[in-house]
Amino acid sequence: MITQLKLFRSSFLDFIDDPFYESEETSVRYLADGLLVVESGIIIDFDDYNILKDKYQGFTITHYPDLLILPGFIDTHIHFPQTEMIASYGEQLLEWLNQYTFPIERKFSSKEYAQKIASFFLDELLKNGTTTALVFATVFPQSVDAFFEEAYRRNLRMISGKVMMDSHAPDYLKDTPETSYQDSKRLIQTWHKKGRLLYAITPRFAITSSREQLKIAGKLLTEFPDVYLQTHLSENLKEVEFVAGLFPEAPNYLGVYDQAGLVGERSIFAHSIHLTPDEFKRLSEAKSAIAFCPTSNLFLGSGLFKLHQAKSKTHPINVGLGSDIGAGTSFSLLQTANEAYKVAQLQNQTLSPFQALFLATLGGAKALKLEDKIGNFDIGKEADFIVLDYNSTPLMRLINQQISEPQTRLKIAETIFSLIILGDDRAIQATYIMGERAYSKE
Repeated sequence: MITQLKLFRSSFLDFIDDPFYESEETSVRYLADGLLVVESGIIIDFDDYNILKDKYQGFTITHYPDLLILPGFIDTHIHFPQTEMIASYGEQLLEWLNQYTFPIERKFSSKEYAQKIASFFLDELLKNGTTTALVFATVFPQSVDAFFEEAYRRNLRMISGKVMMDSHAPDYLKDTPETSYQDSKRLIQTWHKKGRLLYAITPRFAITSSREQLKIAGKLLTEFPDVYLQTHLSENLKEVEFVAGLFPEAPNYLGVYDQAGLVGERSIFAHSIHLTPDEFKRLSEAKSAIAFCPTSNLFLGSGLFKLHQAKSKTHPINVGLGSDIGAGTSFSLLQTANEAYKVAQLQNQTLSPFQALFLATLGGAKALKLEDKIGNFDIGKEADFIVLDYNSTPLMRLINQQISEPQTRLKIAETIFSLIILGDDRAIQATYIMGERAYSKE
């Protein structure tokens, strides 16, 4: 058993509380020279190196001097079938779906093709430091099988589900309420909690699901209360208007989902840009979460997410970052945080470096109700973490030349901000899954 111990020494940064509500002094944990001890994939010890070194004398230590170890990034909204259509030019949401998304997703009726893209997609996530993601597949159940097979082979903590879509879509992508129920049930029974995998019931959005299908999604949630619900909400003004016309009986867009029993503690709503105060309040009451997708929202011209309203003290909501590939423009949650900072700036608000990093780590874990398993370096959690090089480009070396190894929280805040604004996959030196190296830049 002793031989299974893995020790890692470096600078470490994580969060033990939410910096949107608590001071950075009490919410940020920074060890300039720390030691992380992992046994069978689980963190069993974590503290300053000088405190622990005698306890683990004689053990081999993997040392990353002048680098920074963070918990693995958590992406709360992304579409694996849209990997190859990233950077598709020139449309807003509804037109973009019809012109680009639906034809691409048709290819995923082939499981072989789905496996090829899933493998590339997961490799790309690891290369960018993302260790957990909430992932849309397609309407084809074989695309879900392909994704989960690839994720299981890599021992990843991933969440995904079959898209449910029986309305306002091409015939080649439609299912029915009954087939979506049977397919989803089979997939849940096959994959939910197999290894580190989890399932999400996935109606695409209100426009593409009939009332009957939304109720079927609610029935599945009742039958399998520990699975997730993921969908889109209030991304685009034309979409909001369309939904209001389709469901005139609902008080608002969120109300469409609420009437079907889809608004709960394990529900994650992507985008949520154009919410009313009542919708923010309801999400808070239900303890649902929002996936904030800034690169996608800017790329499609959808609008500016009201992050500070979502994170208000009056009606607090768990928020995570979503890359939303392929409307999103980068797999990197560093780049996603970069755009999140600008979205806040455009609304005369601030997003601190620590708040942005929290959204990508413990904030994402809380949004996915996984903070007992991932998100920081607490003892007992799964050892998914990343090694970052804040001097990974000549420009970053130039601006960080005064900092050989940051020694104070103020200096590390400056370094984190430079990583967020200038960093991307080149900053990821290594990615570890359950204490095993799954990606190395070298």
